Amino acid sequence: MRDFVPYPSGLRLAGRKVVVVGGGHVAQRRVPALIAAGADVHLVSPEVTPAIEGLGAEITIELRGFVESDLDEAWYAIAATDDAETNAAVAAAAEERRIFCVRSDDAREATAWTPATGHHGTVTVAVLGNREPRQSAQVRDEIMHALREGLITANHDRTPGVVLVGGGPGDPELVTLAARNALASADVVVADRLAPRELLDELSPDTELIDVAKLPRGRSASQEFINKVIVERALEGKRVVRFKGGDNFVFGRGFEEVIACNAAGVPVTVVPGLSSSIAVPARAGIPVTHRGVTHEFTVISGHLPPGHPESLVNWDAVAQMQGTVVLLMAVQNAPHIATALVEGGRASDTPVAVVMEGTMPEERTVLSTLGTLAADIEAQSVKPPAIIVIGEVVAVARPEHYGRG
Repeated sequence: MRDFVPYPSGLRLAGRKVVVVGGGHVAQRRVPALIAAGADVHLVSPEVTPAIEGLGAEITIELRGFVESDLDEAWYAIAATDDAETNAAVAAAAEERRIFCVRSDDAREATAWTPATGHHGTVTVAVLGNREPRQSAQVRDEIMHALREGLITANHDRTPGVVLVGGGPGDPELVTLAARNALASADVVVADRLAPRELLDELSPDTELIDVAKLPRGRSASQEFINKVIVERALEGKRVVRFKGGDNFVFGRGFEEVIACNAAGVPVTVVPGLSSSIAVPARAGIPVTHRGVTHEFTVISGHLPPGHPESLVNWDAVAQMQGTVVLLMAVQNAPHIATALVEGGRASDTPVAVVMEGTMPEERTVLSTLGTLAADIEAQSVKPPAIIVIGEVVAVARPEHYGRG
């Protein structure tokens, strides 16, 4: 008998009954995709995995053996038990009712095969490798990698407007796939100095690059200029990516850019990035929370010292907290902040870690305490960018340094 190739088709299962027979790990992999497709999933099995049990609010689960009438009114069936006789019975009942049926144990006896699938934006990739699931998955993975890395450009969204992209803490490997895709789609990239600079070399030659670096106590592009340029370029019909370090909305002034775009009627979307306030300590091996040690952590901008008339931080209240304090943009004012915390009641021997150039090859961590922070910053030539972590979590991560081992 001739071995015909399968005929691919995209099933629209929303609101339609789909029967899954079996409650093991094969079913556990298949059911979430059916839920995402909007199918009315009915699962039949004497036993189910805990993960499937947890889906009970989204699907119908019958804890019993299969009977032919389970397939009545169904549009699609999956025989996913570890018993060949049961799977054959499901397939026979489906054949009788003209329902396409997948068999997890024997694709040759099935009337449908499950492809290896992936989703990227509005595109669904489905690969059938002629009953070779590993081949299907490998080809699917390579296609998905190409889509996510921007190697297949036909899928890029080039709609005019502004995309605010958080570049993460600095290491280009920590940039999200969505960020890479946004950069690949850009007509204009407006980048600051903390955005992963290596990625700028991957831009298309015809992409306009606008430097809006803000140097500490040096040349600095004003926020007003940044707002103006992203709006102007977008109104020219271009797709503008505002590329910055960390996360747009964690002391990144990203929402000011959203407000500017909204005021000008420019479409704006946001691609969040890993916040350096959490990612940098994590890369340095320091948790910002730890069971039994802290129940909270606070992220504070240290660009203004305690007592400054424009400061919005209640340093006395911060000093009374027991949890972790993470300071951004605080190298210059760290000695004043440490003094304020000690005067407010925080112990002078509270552990402190200063992580410079976090996630980058030059990363360096200086261990200190609130009482010695000013001297250690000077002695160790601490320079920005740096993240300062204050609290017992530092001692948890470095017990030998603080005599806690």
